[in-house]
This record gives sequence, C-alpha cells and structure tokens, in this order.
Amino acid sequence: MKNIKKKEDFLYLNHRNLCKIVVILGLIFPHCLCAEVQISLFDSVKKRLIQDGFDPAMIEQLYDEPEVYFDIKSITGYFQHNEAQLNYGQFHQARNIAKASKYLIKHQNTLMRVEKKYGVDKEIIVSIMLVETRLGGFTGISRVLNVYSTMAALDAEAPRENLWDQIPPKKRLSRKDYLNKAQRKADWAYEQLKDFLTYSSQNNFSPIDIRGSYAGAIGLAQFIPSSILKFGKDGNNDGQIDLFNHDDAIESIANYLKSFGWYPGISHKKAARVLYHYNHSEYYVEELLTISKLLSK
Repeated sequence: MKNIKKKEDFLYLNHRNLCKIVVILGLIFPHCLCAEVQISLFDSVKKRLIQDGFDPAMIEQLYDEPEVYFDIKSITGYFQHNEAQLNYGQFHQARNIAKASKYLIKHQNTLMRVEKKYGVDKEIIVSIMLVETRLGGFTGISRVLNVYSTMAALDAEAPRENLWDQIPPKKRLSRKDYLNKAQRKADWAYEQLKDFLTYSSQNNFSPIDIRGSYAGAIGLAQFIPSSILKFGKDGNNDGQIDLFNHDDAIESIANYLKSFGWYPGISHKKAARVLYHYNHSEYYVEELLTISKLLSK
C-alpha cells in the first residue's frame, strides 16, 4: 500500500526530527542536554577514538562530562566565516602599535633570546600575537574539545543536516559545496581531535578546560593541535608546552616561522610566503608585515 511507510523509514525520520529538536534545544541550553543525547551525538566519534588506541574508560568518562556538548554555535560560525570581511587594518592603528611596542619592552629578554636562537625578527612575532589574540587579551571562549568533537561528528548524516538547518539561508554555501566542505572538515577535525587529546595528555592538561577560537585554535599563538605537537616549544623550561604562557608562545611562533623558511634579513616577498603558512590570507600576511615595519621604526 502506497501510504504505509516501512518501519525502518518511520524510525529514521523520527530519529532525524528528534535530532533537529535536540540541536535547537542545545543552541539555547547547551549544558542541559541529557547524557543519553550526548552519547548518541558523539557515538561515532567515541568509537573511532577507541579504535585508534585511546583508553576506552577515559573516552567514556570524558564524553560523559556535562561540559562536553554538541557545539553547533561555534562550528556554524566556522562555516559562515569570510576572511575578506575581517578588518585587519585596525591592528596598525596608533593605539595598537603603542600596545605592541610596550609588549616588546616588557618581554624583551625572551624576544631577544628567541630572535638570536631562531633568526626570527622579534617584531614579526609580536605582530602575529597582536593580530591573533591582541597580545593575549582574547584567546577565545569555545571549549576546544567541543569544537573538534562536533566538527568531527559531521562525518555522520544527522549532524550534517542539523548544521545545515542552523545556517541562515542567505549565508549558506551551495548544497554541494556545503556537503563537500562538511566532509572535508570532519576528516580534518578528527585528526585535530586526536592530536588535541594527545597534547593534553602529554602536558597533564584537562582537555575540558582548554578554551580557544571557534575554529579550535589555542593560546596566544592560536596554534591548532597538530601545530602544537610539531612546533610547540617549552620556552620557560617548566616541563609543559603551554601556549597561554608568553615565553612558550613566543618561542613556538619563532620555531614555526623558522621551520617554514624564515631567516635573518628575509625579503618582503619571501617573508610573505612564509607567513602565508600561518594563515592562508593575503590580507592577514600584508597586515603582519605592515605592523612589523611600524614596530621596527
């Protein structure tokens, strides 16, 4: 009979409707979702982590914490992000250059040591920190664990559809582009999630407590987890790589830039090429070079 749906279809449709309701409630009361809902949202992510060698008890306990929730709000912003609309020019205004100059003086010992060790100009390091976090004034409020877990969950259909529904129609990509980006970012986020948990464990940090940008960047340097594992440095020799610590952040940035080819006396063109690795935006790169030049005067 044409009007009778299969039991499996009925259950599938109701599951999707339930997920939509859950996400809407989660946007309003993200911390109030019950444990059963959280388990279903992150079930595939948890299974993959356990299959990849993370301790099952640790993973189960971690995702059962009330602070761990499906953070649609953060990743919706990620999918709507438009680099060209950011006002980078604000950072080379007089008041910001004055703040950066004071920072150069305050942290001159670390900056001079690092400049000598890595051959990276102290002015470009401070320029990066100014643009990324206003010299540590704002490092982000999103729980990094939630950002990467939520984005990694987009590997499944229901979370992808729920995210699509939350994006204002006027700001959406085409349906095809959205699906391609969601899958690509899900794969990327899962790798970052693994690196984030590894980094937290190696440095005895609680992964729940670390906050960052809506895209999952961490600390004064705004490194993603894979960059922390590869380029992070313990600048103050306390046994931890903590990018919320100025010494660690300064040396980590220097190590990153040197690894991509920065050297003393580097030309403007080659410097731009190195900085593009830090952020794939020509607007961003030119602003860093402008700030660095002003700080060198």
